[in-house]
Amino acid sequence: MNALQHIPLPLNEPVKSYAPGSPEKAEVKAALSRMRGEIIEIPLIIGGKEVKTGVFGECRIPHDHGHLLAKYHKAGQREMRMAIDAALAAWRTWSVMSWEERASISLKAAELISKRFRAEINAATMLGQSKTVYQAEIDAVCELCDFLRFNTYFMQQIFQVQPENFAATWNRLEYRPLEGFIFAVSPFNFTAIGGNLTMAPALMGNVCVWKPSSTAVYSSYLVMRILHEAGLPDGVINFVPGDASVIGDYTLKDPNLAGLHFTGSNAAFDRMWKAISEDVGHYRSYPRIVGETGGKDFVVAHFSAEVKGLATCLIRGAFEYQGQKCSATSRAYIPKSLWQPLLDEMKSQLARVKAGPVEDFTNFMGAVIDKASFTNIKSYIEYARTSPEAEIVHGGGCDDSKGFFIEPTMVLTTNPKFKLMAEEIFGPVLTVYCYEDRDLDKVLDLCNTTSPYALTGSIFARDRQAVGEATEALRHAAGNFYINDKTTGATVGHQPFGGARASGTNDKAGSIYNLLRWTSVRTIKECFNTPTDIGYPFLSEK
Repeated sequence: MNALQHIPLPLNEPVKSYAPGSPEKAEVKAALSRMRGEIIEIPLIIGGKEVKTGVFGECRIPHDHGHLLAKYHKAGQREMRMAIDAALAAWRTWSVMSWEERASISLKAAELISKRFRAEINAATMLGQSKTVYQAEIDAVCELCDFLRFNTYFMQQIFQVQPENFAATWNRLEYRPLEGFIFAVSPFNFTAIGGNLTMAPALMGNVCVWKPSSTAVYSSYLVMRILHEAGLPDGVINFVPGDASVIGDYTLKDPNLAGLHFTGSNAAFDRMWKAISEDVGHYRSYPRIVGETGGKDFVVAHFSAEVKGLATCLIRGAFEYQGQKCSATSRAYIPKSLWQPLLDEMKSQLARVKAGPVEDFTNFMGAVIDKASFTNIKSYIEYARTSPEAEIVHGGGCDDSKGFFIEPTMVLTTNPKFKLMAEEIFGPVLTVYCYEDRDLDKVLDLCNTTSPYALTGSIFARDRQAVGEATEALRHAAGNFYINDKTTGATVGHQPFGGARASGTNDKAGSIYNLLRWTSVRTIKECFNTPTDIGYPFLSEK
């Protein structure tokens, strides 16, 4: 097509309210009822074909762990070989397909998610990952749609960057996909992340082998089906759930590995980075490594902070989706003059916070994802309960008899280096250290040095000098920094997301910077006046 295409800057997908009597509430309730009433079998999808191994994993409801939603087939090394080969075969045509065709698939998928599949993808995320309808809506629908739409716009922006020309030459840049395949490894906590870890590289002409988290296979399978419904060719993305210990190292050793797109734990990312580095001479090209890992996200309050807003943001930041966000508020530094009024306000608001099955829309929280997570979070609460340096001032209850439920828990510590102030917990536990009002500079240094992570953080203050001091002192402590707002809720196109230090490579999901990692630039110079003699003026003596 001889035309310069233009994709306008998209608008963020509006978040529906699910208010009583709304059509979206009726639709998602119907989807929840239908999906609860069936047990599906989830195959691998390799080269567009369903593959069944007979080695099964289970998808269970975290808030009702006796309820089986699905059985899924697990990939082994044989299936990973098939997936890699299918991806490499698809690369031959997908890598040279026009960018407009790739963009149309991404835009079509966003429309399908926002309309036809909205109730189903929300219900899948609610049941499989125990998200409330609001948390599912902002994740599985709105953020995923935003990734799919904004990335097409960012792709166009990249292609428009071209070098200057001068006399008798034409300089241009060609943005090529990487040679080989991308290994996409996605976590359980955001349905949207799996869609983005695969489609961001694919949009730039790459092919992917996708290993979703074993606790998010249910919603990830639906994402895969929607992408094919939108016209994604066979083999461009290959869906291979399975055990990391069985398939991870095998995949990373393939010489055609072109990149790793990862979100998950530090331990897993460290192992994968090490495996790649130890085999680096084996690859056709140096693999691109993009990862977002853990966080120990902070709020620092100044004595000028407004208490009600601070309390609300601490509760939402720490306890929405059971604290299972890498951006969740996990530690807070509160001036002593604010502590008692803040605690009173938080207790007043927390009295309205209910936890239970997410199908009951009056519940603010669901369950944590699985038994292992429940046990780990409970161990931190018990550590605080028995420590002379800590006091549980709210919550602390844990019950896994029906679902993996943990109360929203607040711990007050006298030790700013306390274990719960430094280590990632990934659950609904907020640890507070109180400091002398005059010691803001000291507490800013504590905040900057206590944890190895640097993902999100916030300063609460009405005093602009305090805001400025915190912004500068915590410059490297958070890749996403907030002023008088909670530490969660980054929006595609507005707050590119990612952190450094132990929080990852800070390649900013939902931005042009992430897409740049999935392209390999070729410079082309064309000369219109080719020289015909080797002589230069300086060679002459006179």
